[in-house]
Amino acid sequence: MYKWSMFVVFAAASILGIVILTTQLPGKAVDEEAAAGMTLLKVEANSDFTFGEKEYRVKKGEPVKLKLVNKSGIHGLAIADFGIDLNGDKLEQEVTFDKAGTFEMHCSVGCGVGHNDMKTTLIVEE
Repeated sequence: MYKWSMFVVFAAASILGIVILTTQLPGKAVDEEAAAGMTLLKVEANSDFTFGEKEYRVKKGEPVKLKLVNKSGIHGLAIADFGIDLNGDKLEQEVTFDKAGTFEMHCSVGCGVGHNDMKTTLIVEE
C-alpha cells in the first residue's frame, strides 16, 4: 500500500511539473525595434558599475528611442545636456538630439560604491 501511494504522489508531481514547464515557458525572444523611421539606442547597465559600451553614437536630428536595460541591480541613465533622466518605471524615451557634440551619460540612481564612476559617452554626429 505504501509503495502505491508513493507512486501516485510521484506520478502526480511529475505530471504537474510537465504541465508547468510546457505552459509557463517564456515566449521566443523578439528583436527589439523602434517605430518606423526611428533608431533604437539600447544602453545596458551592468552590475560592475559600467555601461555596455564606452561610447554610443547617434545622428543629429534623427528620432531615437533611448532605452535603458538594467542587467543587474537598479540603475538610471541621465544626459543632463538634454534633460533626460531614465529611472524607476520610465526606462525608455523617444528623443531627437538637436545638438551635435560629445555628451556625458551617467547613472542617476545611487547604486553602490562604483556609482560615481558609472559613466559613458554619447556622441551626436552631424
